[in-house]
Amino acid sequence: MERPLPDLGQWPALDWGQWKNTAETLHMYMQIVGKARLGLTTTQNHWWNVPFYLSARGLTTSAMHVGHGAVLDVEFDLILHEVVCRTSRGEIRRIPLRPAPVASFFEDFTKTLADLDVPVEINPMPVEVANPVRFDLDTVHRSYDSDAVMRFWQSLRIAEALLKRFSTNFYGKISPVHFFWGSFDLAVTRFNGKSAPGRPGADSIQREAYSHEVISSGYWPGNGGYGRAAFYAYAAPTPRNLERVELKGNGGFNATLGEFVLDYNDATDSDDPVDTVLQFFEQTYSAAADLGGWDRSTLDRHDAISADMRRKMPQTVRVSP
Repeated sequence: MERPLPDLGQWPALDWGQWKNTAETLHMYMQIVGKARLGLTTTQNHWWNVPFYLSARGLTTSAMHVGHGAVLDVEFDLILHEVVCRTSRGEIRRIPLRPAPVASFFEDFTKTLADLDVPVEINPMPVEVANPVRFDLDTVHRSYDSDAVMRFWQSLRIAEALLKRFSTNFYGKISPVHFFWGSFDLAVTRFNGKSAPGRPGADSIQREAYSHEVISSGYWPGNGGYGRAAFYAYAAPTPRNLERVELKGNGGFNATLGEFVLDYNDATDSDDPVDTVLQFFEQTYSAAADLGGWDRSTLDRHDAISADMRRKMPQTVRVSP
């Protein structure tokens, strides 16, 4: 019998318009650290070597081997608002998170790595953003609202707990719940084991990420093209008629984005936000897996879904005429 989720606490308000400038600055800070992680780790399938993971205080790279028998980890402590670099040699360096240009953070972080004798090259160009500005020249992004960052962290903590619970329902290959610093979102991805057709115009990152058929679920804190905090789900390749699926409860298919979206505010305003989000994840997975021809008899862990949740789930995918 699955243990009930612990009390997740209050769901914080997260208005994208209010914290957009801070988010975009923090995004660039994270890309700088993330690119160091990319340079220090061995490539894994679907780029699983590059994301961050939730810690008790924020987001962490986890341990990275840096030579000379040493290990480094870097943590965004979003409670004390500092980046903490720790080595297995006992060294600790702290970089304050404050209103400061990205260029200043880039200089501070690269100097810190040099001081710790960590040899790594960081490509100074941001990725997965419109109109990128080199980190070492970026004086545009310089906002840091610590209260907004704390609310972001609290929303991320809740989303991570729900994605982990959702992850228990699957026997097949599945990613960790991880935070991608390129796209600035939290995600977990399921695989059915089948190779996927090539994506027209895909770059090397997309080719590796979508080399096999996937169904991905996650959380944006306001970015991602939707313009508000939201939970999302999509399949790649997209099964025929997925856009016509009708969900029970909140959320639906967003034709502009080409994926399912559940507005964060709609979830928090519902009678049971936890149940609302978990139903969204379960229904969107069921729809994509059924329409995509996934062998759910071998991939799904039906015993991991509570009887109460099963009663609320539709037995078949409902496709609008």
